[in-house]
Amino acid sequence: MRAFLGSMTGRVFLVLLLGIVASAALTQWLAVNERTRALERYRDFHALERAEQLITTADVMPESARPTYLVAANRGTVRLEISDVPQAQGLPATEFSTLLQQRLGERYSLGPLAEHPAACDQPRQSNSIFAPSQWRGTCETMNVRLHDGQTLKLSVLPPRQPPPSGHSELLSLLPFLVSIAFLAYLVARMTMRPLKRLAQAAKDLGNDINHPPVVLSGAAEIRQASAAFNAMQARIRQHITQRTQMLAAITHDLQTPLTRLRLRLEKVSDAELQQRLIDDLSAMQQMVKEGLDLARSMDSTETMQALDLDALLDSVCSDATDVGQQVELRGRAAMALMGRPLAIRRCLVNLIDNAVKYGQYAHVTVERMAGAARIRIRDGGPGIAADQMARVFEPFYRIETSRSRESGGTGLGLTIARNIAEQHGANVSLSNHKDGGLEVTLVVPEYYAGS
Repeated sequence: MRAFLGSMTGRVFLVLLLGIVASAALTQWLAVNERTRALERYRDFHALERAEQLITTADVMPESARPTYLVAANRGTVRLEISDVPQAQGLPATEFSTLLQQRLGERYSLGPLAEHPAACDQPRQSNSIFAPSQWRGTCETMNVRLHDGQTLKLSVLPPRQPPPSGHSELLSLLPFLVSIAFLAYLVARMTMRPLKRLAQAAKDLGNDINHPPVVLSGAAEIRQASAAFNAMQARIRQHITQRTQMLAAITHDLQTPLTRLRLRLEKVSDAELQQRLIDDLSAMQQMVKEGLDLARSMDSTETMQALDLDALLDSVCSDATDVGQQVELRGRAAMALMGRPLAIRRCLVNLIDNAVKYGQYAHVTVERMAGAARIRIRDGGPGIAADQMARVFEPFYRIETSRSRESGGTGLGLTIARNIAEQHGANVSLSNHKDGGLEVTLVVPEYYAGS
């Protein structure tokens, strides 16, 4: 759930859901309050009509018959009874008493009472949580003086309490809320699906520059973004191809004059000078070769396939042992990875060669982690200063205290290894071991069939 809420889909879903629920609640509140106000106005008008009818009827009856009439008529929310409350002086006329006075005329005298019916302050039961808790219509008492001088008390009370509801309003709103949540989820998925497809395409592009282009579908803006992404992929692929072809051509063209130079150096009579020139020429040839390897490490035209990591490590370490290198392999990952065989092999060979060349030996340890494998290559060298850990990955950067022309280093081994690792979603890091020596850690993701 936390992962879903942290995703863009979850956030859009929450915004839509909360926005729709808030707007629906506001609309319901406005509708209920407007309906309540209309009901109050209607009941006030009905109370006005009823009060006028009761008063005029009581006025035309003989005084001896009025008590019997009042007992029969004293039902409902408008009540008329014999008053035993003296008229209060100085109380202002209410809106209801003013309207009733206008309807009755000057023949009758109305005076509001300070007495306040207890029913006016009682909370009201309602079937809606948006309705007010108390009756806000007319609720008051007043004295009415008839033409013969008798004073009656008129009471206007709130309407009767509604019958208890068999189910709560929240329960009745549950289907509505579920439908809103379902609709918001569909909208969120429809909105985020093209973005997820573009994100997956960008990830696939990093692993395989020749990955099929994104299918143009969806809204006009999404199709436009997909078309721009496909054009970018085509340009990147073209630039990589042109660069690789250019470096290959330069390397090929340089091989011929370098070979002629080596042949002509055989005619140099000074043995010491001849050896120096041959060493410089060999260094030039090595730099040309590794420069081409660097270009190829950024080329991702090789086909991706599932590889057995343990078999690959065993093969690389065995080959290193066969040529006299001190390499030891421990542990097993028991997992497959998706990669380009030659590129992955070149990455591992470079890391092991680098350890043997500058640390005399390479102890390779592999272990399985959650969804990945960690390969650690430790050597017996002096290590690397902390401020140079990041710089050793730069092309042609060499640490003079540990690398020299005699050792054959050109400063491209780690650069090539990191380029290949990043193309496969892996990560290369360096650290100085507590017992001495440099430790290179390569973390490669596991390949899942069908992913």
